[in-house]
Amino acid sequence: MAIAQTIHNLEQGDVNLPDTGRPVVRSNEGVISSGHYLTSMAGMRILLAGGNAFDAMVAASLAAAVVEPIASYSLAAEGVFMLYDSGSGDLVSLSGQGGAPGAATAEFYRSRGHERIPTGPGMDAPLSFTQPGIVDAFINMLDRYGTMSFEEVAEPAIRYAEDGIPHYEYMLERLRSRTGQEQFDNFPPGGWDVFYEDREVPAAGSMMRQPGLANTLKAMRDASLAASGSRQDGLKAARNAFYEGPVAELIVEESRKVGGILSMDDLAGYRSQFGQPVTTTFEGYEVWGQDSWTQGPMLMQALNILENFDLRAMGHNSPAYIHTVAEALKLCFGDREAFYGDPDFATVPMDGLLSKEYAAIRAGEIDPEGAYPEQRPAGDPWRFSKKSGRTAPQVMAAALGPDTSADDGTTHVSVLDKHGNLVCGTISGGSFSKSVFFPELGACLSTRIEMFNCEPGHPNVVEPGKRPRTTLVNYIVARDGKPVMTVGCPGGDNQVQGNLQLMLNSLVFGMDPQQAVEAPRFATSSNVNSFYPHVYYPGQLDLEDGFAESTVGALKALGHRIHRTANCGLGATVSVRDPETGSLSTGADPRRACYALAL
Repeated sequence: MAIAQTIHNLEQGDVNLPDTGRPVVRSNEGVISSGHYLTSMAGMRILLAGGNAFDAMVAASLAAAVVEPIASYSLAAEGVFMLYDSGSGDLVSLSGQGGAPGAATAEFYRSRGHERIPTGPGMDAPLSFTQPGIVDAFINMLDRYGTMSFEEVAEPAIRYAEDGIPHYEYMLERLRSRTGQEQFDNFPPGGWDVFYEDREVPAAGSMMRQPGLANTLKAMRDASLAASGSRQDGLKAARNAFYEGPVAELIVEESRKVGGILSMDDLAGYRSQFGQPVTTTFEGYEVWGQDSWTQGPMLMQALNILENFDLRAMGHNSPAYIHTVAEALKLCFGDREAFYGDPDFATVPMDGLLSKEYAAIRAGEIDPEGAYPEQRPAGDPWRFSKKSGRTAPQVMAAALGPDTSADDGTTHVSVLDKHGNLVCGTISGGSFSKSVFFPELGACLSTRIEMFNCEPGHPNVVEPGKRPRTTLVNYIVARDGKPVMTVGCPGGDNQVQGNLQLMLNSLVFGMDPQQAVEAPRFATSSNVNSFYPHVYYPGQLDLEDGFAESTVGALKALGHRIHRTANCGLGATVSVRDPETGSLSTGADPRRACYALAL
């Protein structure tokens, strides 16, 4: 396991492991890490009360909707999960990604003059609302793997929303953003009365109360309490309150007021989905993640390509290492744009994409002496697939200059418990700067329809009920068939890139969870961005602080256009269970208000 490898590396003195500003958090009873200390505490309360990792995951995620709305996370949005249940042996993915409404077709958007589906400031943003997916995923997780009632796991979030939480610095920085304020003005009353004081950014430590969100949570809680019968009956009642009852009616009414196309049928018909993860092997480990309804398989593709190189000999974050990893990711982005889409609607050659033979061919396309200057074209995985199909043309966007802003949205939660259960969730959607905040609901609606295209026959073309190829991903790593690690890193198109580096930090360089998280990260932007307006920055390589100027110079000499950025994904977590001792460990990303706790 990575912990043992770390000890070996320290004894040998042959790996320069980074210093950290925080300790690894360890326990043999339970650990949780999330994007905020109050989010982590909500989950910890459930563990202390006897709940398992899945109960704690739902409690923390509900609380995050109250505590972390600035992280583009809303109770009316989406999330994706990887779960391992030690009792049943199930290792599954869970899709809480909402699909396109019944009226959302390529023809519908084209009739309104849109070749790509818009979001952001302006009156067309509501056309990109998806079905809310995260709540059904919570209910599904509790029903199959949890032990507690909805009212028990919702109690911390309701308390936070009703009683209020202190405004904190990271959130206040985001509230100063002009784009979010513009969207509040475009769709009044927006969030002015909830998040500001007389339209001014409040002081740190002042109380933020969210009565609309409290009422939404209490409507579900009250429905659960009123249900007679089993715990499952209560869960079903809570779910129905959101998708068929008063909350659903409010969502549809508010959506229609601003020009959205969600209907009651869209909400009632939504179902989250457990699924069989896709997998590959690397360095003696098995890596599991979501299928092509996300960008998740890119990481497996990248690992397969990188197996053809001696990364450890290159050295961690050396110019050769950064160049090789970035060029491998460019190849994977080229395949993502051509082949990825919801496999319930599209034929995706996943067996070919994850073929070791295909990876060897792609590895041969990496030039060790020079960076590829543009968006990479797709390869030909059909040669290695049992399926048949065509390679869709890439849907390109206008190339822009070298400057780009970091993605601050999305949050991540990881929970490991004493029973051997592992679960991680990446939850997001409903950005203040893109969507519409509805005070009575206490939430924004997700705008991930923007991730579709309108190209007939493309695997990611918009269709009713179809999931957009979301950027949300996370992973479970196993050794000898036994899950031992969860990995997650928010950050839009940087999510796969950050997750890949966390995994390499752990599995190749033997870093502990905190070292893996704190090490400086990099990301290529030489790919079409998943978010509207889908720009890309040819040849650009983003670097966080912490890279030596000599490294920067060497990368420039290889042809990379270097852009220094505050982060390449923030809110990352690595959580580990030692298969021999049962010891649990986790870390927390200091790039934002993340905290890890142990029981």
